[in-house]
Amino acid sequence: MLIDEPLGLTCVFSDGSRADYSLDGLPNPHLTRDLALGLVDLIHPHGTVDAEGTVNFYIQSLRSMVRTLAAQGFAGSAGQLRRGQLAEFWMSSPSRLEAMTRSLLEGYAQSGGTLGDGVLDLAAGRHFNIQPNRQPLPPYPEEEWQRLTRICRTLVDDSYDAHRRALADAASGQHPLEGGWKSGNLRWLLARVGPVSISEFGHHLGVSAALVHKRGGFHDATRAVFPHLDVLIGYRLLFGIYSGIVPDGIADLVLGDIDWAGDSTVLLSYIKRRTAAETLNLPRRAVRLLEQWLAHSALLRTFVTPEERRRLWVGVSRAGGSGRVRRIDRVAVQRWALRHAVVGNDGKPLKIHRSRIRTTHEAMRDKTSWTGSGRATIDPNHSPDVEGDHYLTATTPAQQHAVETVIEDAQHDMLRRAHPPTVITEEDAAALADGYPHLVAELGLDDAVIAELVGGQRDVFTAACGDQLSGLHGPKGKPCPARPWVCLLCPLAVFAPRHAGNLLRLKAFFSRQWQQMPAAHFMAVFGPYATRVQQVLDRFDPAVLATAALQVEDLDDELPLRPEEMTA
Repeated sequence: MLIDEPLGLTCVFSDGSRADYSLDGLPNPHLTRDLALGLVDLIHPHGTVDAEGTVNFYIQSLRSMVRTLAAQGFAGSAGQLRRGQLAEFWMSSPSRLEAMTRSLLEGYAQSGGTLGDGVLDLAAGRHFNIQPNRQPLPPYPEEEWQRLTRICRTLVDDSYDAHRRALADAASGQHPLEGGWKSGNLRWLLARVGPVSISEFGHHLGVSAALVHKRGGFHDATRAVFPHLDVLIGYRLLFGIYSGIVPDGIADLVLGDIDWAGDSTVLLSYIKRRTAAETLNLPRRAVRLLEQWLAHSALLRTFVTPEERRRLWVGVSRAGGSGRVRRIDRVAVQRWALRHAVVGNDGKPLKIHRSRIRTTHEAMRDKTSWTGSGRATIDPNHSPDVEGDHYLTATTPAQQHAVETVIEDAQHDMLRRAHPPTVITEEDAAALADGYPHLVAELGLDDAVIAELVGGQRDVFTAACGDQLSGLHGPKGKPCPARPWVCLLCPLAVFAPRHAGNLLRLKAFFSRQWQQMPAAHFMAVFGPYATRVQQVLDRFDPAVLATAALQVEDLDDELPLRPEEMTA
């Protein structure tokens, strides 16, 4: 909401958090209010901005724009801004400031505000300062990914097994003052007093902390009964490996986010801070891990406050201590990696980036079962830009080379389709050289080759080929393996009146295929060639076509077809 007195914004985000922003005291209150109206249109529930930090960036950009234009003498409203004035401001601004102030003006127009002539088109157009491309984190190599998964899995399973044994020992134990200083009795007492410090534990026994430390066993018992920081990090990393949820979504999960839909199905709700609330149907492995963690942390939850109890991730800060884990930052994760000897392929400690875990999960997951619209075959939680920048381009060098090769081939194919066919209506070398000098220059044709093209020595079924060993559709130095219709789009093909008969036979073949194939399938396989054959025939003399048509019987035997290419 926009607050007029004093001027500012108040926001309530989808996760229930609130934030207030003051815009009072800026040099141009008219422009400030108009841009604030545009910002309101961008914020949840009107727009997609749904985080306090993102709104704060917009507020900073708004203030910067108002102050800069005021210093230049502008005191009007947003409707009085002019294209040249805005172009000057944006060209001299950093890329983020330009992007955010453009969005503010677009939001103002969407909310019903009136802008000057051409201002909205300028704001919605191409940016002057292109934002630098952020290098996406590549997926972990498969060996590092498997090593990290194995270490996390071993850690959580070993700690959970120790926890179950500790509970079994505690169930048959008794107070250490009565049953003696045994591990089962220590666990019995910890299960009743909770995670306490060594001095508090000694207080329950009526002895000093030094004596507890001297007798030993306290730290091992606490480590077994209650999950500590190392175990908590292992669970969270493994949960990210199995589920692919964003790191901030994992960190802020609460028990209320878990919706059990049976014994093996969980619908998990989480907050993605850059957007809003999202849901995910957890994979089976993630469900089992979640069940294990809830059982592992069940005893600890009985000793924490109600606010902490509703959090999914609870633990003690260190083995044998009483402090709670409040926050797991990157430093804590890297120290964890050093303690557990998590190394990369280079033998150095592996740098664990939790967003990179999500990237690797997306790269490794099996997508063969994804169904629905073409848009849904990519993760629907992301925009196409995010997917392309962070997932689809995050490949190994070999994969990247393969992708670039496919793109280059597609571009060359589009260029070939756009290039007009080379058709000589008079079969003489002069007509070819004069009519297509670019072809002669590109292919390096000398007089002997031109004579062979015109004379028929280089004929294939559909046309005359400039060089059958060029490797355009096969290995260089080997005869071209392309099917007869592929020559129609080949830049090496030269069509002459003597080819009219075979071109008509090919056109008849396309007609037969059209009658027996689904339209979409035909267009995908033969569509470009069926279009091109007509373009070539249109450039021949009608008398030549009429004579050639008398020789066409409309049968598959007239073409060099493979058995699978025959018409029914």
